[in-house]
Amino acid sequence: MSEDNAAFRAEISGWMQDNLQGEYQCLRHRGGPGDEDAHPELRKQWEQHLARARWTCVGWPEQYGGRNLTPAQQVIFHEEYARAGGPGRVGHLGETLIGPTLIALGSEEQKQRFLPGIVAGTQYWCQGYSEPNAGSDLGNVQTKARQDEAGGDWIVDGQKVWTSLAHESQWVFVLARCEPGSKGNKGLIFLLMPLDQPGIEVRPIKQLTGTSEFSEVFFDGARARNADVVGAPGAGWKIAMALLGFERGLSTLGQQAHFEHELQLVCAAAKANGAARNPMLRNRIAQAWMGLKAMRYNAMRMLATSPDGTVDGAADNAGLIAKYYWSNWHRDFGKLAADVLGFDADIASTEPALLRLQQVFFFSRADTIYAGTNEIQLNIIAERGLGMPKEARPAN
Repeated sequence: MSEDNAAFRAEISGWMQDNLQGEYQCLRHRGGPGDEDAHPELRKQWEQHLARARWTCVGWPEQYGGRNLTPAQQVIFHEEYARAGGPGRVGHLGETLIGPTLIALGSEEQKQRFLPGIVAGTQYWCQGYSEPNAGSDLGNVQTKARQDEAGGDWIVDGQKVWTSLAHESQWVFVLARCEPGSKGNKGLIFLLMPLDQPGIEVRPIKQLTGTSEFSEVFFDGARARNADVVGAPGAGWKIAMALLGFERGLSTLGQQAHFEHELQLVCAAAKANGAARNPMLRNRIAQAWMGLKAMRYNAMRMLATSPDGTVDGAADNAGLIAKYYWSNWHRDFGKLAADVLGFDADIASTEPALLRLQQVFFFSRADTIYAGTNEIQLNIIAERGLGMPKEARPAN
């Protein structure tokens, strides 16, 4: 590691230790998947605290409020943030998904209107992609958008589901069908919509963990300004796919750092309750550690072929396998966590470390479903990565 990067690592580590104290002490290692109902208002204050020190949007260009950090520095930031116990980011979807998409493909008016609030930690976004009949098959979206000829606004009717943090957000980016009769990835529009308006209802979904990270969002005559269309009407698929490229990019390194913390909790539990003396469990813990290292090396391989932190799935085989690999690893890890806990895994607990591992088990069951099921991921790997014939699909 270069001296500059070593100094940067020491800077962010020191800042986190100095600032994740006092009123923010209770946020350490909280607010991650399965725990996102933890202290939401305080985590929003933390976002703004980060912003005042310029620790939000660190990879963005300086002209849009970022630090323009190199990929290596962004890796360091994510690692040290997670290592210090930095809480789950309420502004994650704004910072890592819609913000970079607007920088790349948005209008100047959209950049000026939305980017400052994301940087400041005062504007929170959710993602309106999945629908009851269009989860992994994103091209099957049925939410409709029609233009009001009188005023130019787009009027939206339909339903989105599994919308992360919708109940804590102010804005949603929506993929909808704007050309009647269109099918698949044709005739779609990408809209930016305020959630606090007539015609939008948000209903949180109670999960196995007892929390409500996800919501259903219903649109009944809701409106989006014509100026809040990203790209051109009918070309929404291009915008949607560009956004997913950012989802598969640098942000996964922060996720891996949180996985490392979970592994540390499992090791501590195994030592405390004697499970570490079980050779089969010790072997599975070692396998989990090796899998996490393989995950990291694959992420670094992605960055080597995509230095801006995005992933072009058609050209980057390392990116193609990333979601399939981490989701299966984490699902298996959740079962390992429950097996290490033994009977304690079956009893509701309020003890923080034990509760966290119970949440890991429950939440990880969904990892191979959301953001593209295993089956969809294997099709993508086969068709795009290996060049195999496409799976037969119905004509209609």
